Amino acid sequence: MPDIQWEDPFCGEGANCFRLGTDAEGNAYIAIAGQEDHPLTDTREALVQLIRGIKAGKADHLL
Repeated sequence: MPDIQWEDPFCGEGANCFRLGTDAEGNAYIAIAGQEDHPLTDTREALVQLIRGIKAGKADHLL
């Protein structure tokens, strides 16, 4: 497993917590808090696009 630098957990209402992380090679990670040993992995640019899309409301229909 690469050396991932995890951010503090982000928790929404109802204690649905996840963490974002990056490594020195430019990869981005997202994991459920407490399950960081099983992250989803993609490029840092893909994570940026995901966050921008969420902020723009593109995932509101999932809520």
